[in-house]
Amino acid sequence: MHGWIILDKPVGLGSTQAVAAVKRNMREAGYGKVKVGHGGTLDPLATGVLPIALGEATKLCGRMLDASKVYEFTIAFGTETSGLDAEGEVVSTSEVRPTLPQVRAVLPHFTGAIDQIPPAYSAIKIDGKRAYERARSGEQVEMASRQVQIYGLELSHSDVVSGNAPIDSVTLTVHVSKGTYIRSLARDIAYALGTVGHVTMLRRKKAGPFGLKQAISLDKLNEIGKGAPAKDIILPLEAGLVDIPALDLSPDAAMAIRQGRVLAGVATKDGLYWARDAEMRALALVEQIGGELRTVRGFNL
Repeated sequence: MHGWIILDKPVGLGSTQAVAAVKRNMREAGYGKVKVGHGGTLDPLATGVLPIALGEATKLCGRMLDASKVYEFTIAFGTETSGLDAEGEVVSTSEVRPTLPQVRAVLPHFTGAIDQIPPAYSAIKIDGKRAYERARSGEQVEMASRQVQIYGLELSHSDVVSGNAPIDSVTLTVHVSKGTYIRSLARDIAYALGTVGHVTMLRRKKAGPFGLKQAISLDKLNEIGKGAPAKDIILPLEAGLVDIPALDLSPDAAMAIRQGRVLAGVATKDGLYWARDAEMRALALVEQIGGELRTVRGFNL
């Protein structure tokens, strides 16, 4: 049982709860104890793509955490909350409402490398304790600024009839690097428009190579525990490797990689690959450096 379940996570379900749901369904389906992990935390209030790895695919969770993500989110203008989302108490208000052209004009200032201050209600650890735990206990939490990469930011859709009329909210689509906080981005966009705001909708549309087209509902997941064929839902381990090239190895070279030996003389450019044998089975993540091919992470399939 090695591969991926891409869950379209519903509102209210935490990432850890999603992992527990997969484990429960695998157990109820008779697969016994299966190693399960997720490829990137998604807030309970958010929905969308949550990659969940099974078996040997859990060795790729680190790569998934480092992958870029695409989100769709709605900013409601005029109110800022302590959590920068629909939960939490109101901490600031403003009568200012931007127009759609004004929103469009500030978006280029939030693309490329930008500095942002994460929300106080985040999972970042401060002196060994989660920031949100400190914030909930009433502490004044000082978050350090960090640099993130915004690859693309654009208007997604809007209910605005007149482009020059003040708007109460706007929906945007953004492509970001790891470590980017969409709630902080929404806050800073509102500030740049001379007002305040918070996120009322957050949906992850893509995580690494996985998108909504591959995602299944929680109801679909629960069908596994009721006897539905798991093979119709589980994607192969290799689905998490489509963003790097495959490297076909001879039987002797494949044996060497299985044993963790360094190979010399493999005709390929320097870089990261996933090695496969003559039967197209994934053997390992490998890296070619200076004419030597080394195993980064082996798979026991």
